[in-house]
Amino acid sequence: MILIFVSEITPRIKYTFDFIFKVRGVKFELTKNSEKFINYIGNKLNYSSLKLNSPQIDPSNICFSSKILDNNVKWGQVNTWECLSFNGKCDPVASIFYILSRYEEYICDEYDIYGRFPYSKSILSVKNQVEKAHCDRWAVKINYFVDNSYKKEKNKVSIIPTFDIDNTFAYKLKTGKRMYLSLFRDVLFFKIKRLKERFLTYKGNKDPYDTYSEILKIASSFPKTLLFWLVGDYDKMDRNIPIENIEHQKLIKYISQSSEVNLHPSYASDGNVEIIKKEKDKLESIILKKVTKSRQHFLKFKLPLNYKSLIESGFLDDYSMGFAEHIGFRSGTSRPHFWFDLSQNSETKLIIHPFLYMDGTLNEYMLLSPDESKKKIYSIYNEVLEYGGEFIFIWHNETIGNYGKWKGWYSVLDYTLNLNHK
Repeated sequence: MILIFVSEITPRIKYTFDFIFKVRGVKFELTKNSEKFINYIGNKLNYSSLKLNSPQIDPSNICFSSKILDNNVKWGQVNTWECLSFNGKCDPVASIFYILSRYEEYICDEYDIYGRFPYSKSILSVKNQVEKAHCDRWAVKINYFVDNSYKKEKNKVSIIPTFDIDNTFAYKLKTGKRMYLSLFRDVLFFKIKRLKERFLTYKGNKDPYDTYSEILKIASSFPKTLLFWLVGDYDKMDRNIPIENIEHQKLIKYISQSSEVNLHPSYASDGNVEIIKKEKDKLESIILKKVTKSRQHFLKFKLPLNYKSLIESGFLDDYSMGFAEHIGFRSGTSRPHFWFDLSQNSETKLIIHPFLYMDGTLNEYMLLSPDESKKKIYSIYNEVLEYGGEFIFIWHNETIGNYGKWKGWYSVLDYTLNLNHK
């Protein structure tokens, strides 16, 4: 067991050392008793400014405070470790808490056009540090620092495909005013290809977005596969087929019998508990199962609002933690971890499952080719293999059918699915 001396035992201290030691199967105890610490025979860590003749990390104030402050955070170095500095003091323990809790997102007042915390505003955007699992790296270094006989766990990467269903079909089941307006636009702008596809679909051909047989095939090989279905009311940013459509309901229920279907809270819900509960109830009434997992549509969430609303709405797990603009480790790890709510200064029961890349991140934001994407994905995979965690990634039903700008991209999905066999 490792004994850790601290001047004060706080919720932030416990949360951070749980991640450093408990998550890695290492027993530890926190103490404020300096005499007990000095007399302890065994591995120990002095996380205080006192000199106690033991391995020491001189702490910044961030883990001992209950406030949310700016802290003048920069990249720095201590004992050859690259980590964050807080008001000029480098502290790997506080670095873990800062990244894992997403501290920087509470003090940011600039958002992108979708109301999201921008990657460019993150400390992790410096030299694309987001591509490293920094929280796990620091945790492993601290374990070795305290116990030079520490043996890092052997990791087997769990590949978890996830699919967001924003638009169930391109043409099928779209009727009435919406269908006629869309048809009119295709005619007006001479979109011959779309007109041909549309009428072939009306005649019974397969809809371009109908890739559900492929998704179910993947799910049969990867039992942890998750789908997140948008069932919110039609709106500017929420444009799926009405959930009241019986054929739409039948499809969702059919898919849910072979793969796990969860909620994609609508863009319009945006932390509104009443709307989220309404959407959750709709989905549960269709699949006749409890829905406890979510991922925000457009990955739109602000802390602490959206996570608080998920807890209040009865969710246990969220899969929104990742950047739309860049692949990598938004919370410094790919391990599931409890959300720490800085506004209440306490650990919650909501489990965060970070994702590592999204299809659109590669193609639309980073403007990579399929071959370039595979190289990036392999680099991220090796990081997970080295430090442990889940390899969660996002595709959509409309992006896996080699349709339109996604022609040639299925090879990237297939590459990811076979990473454990490379």
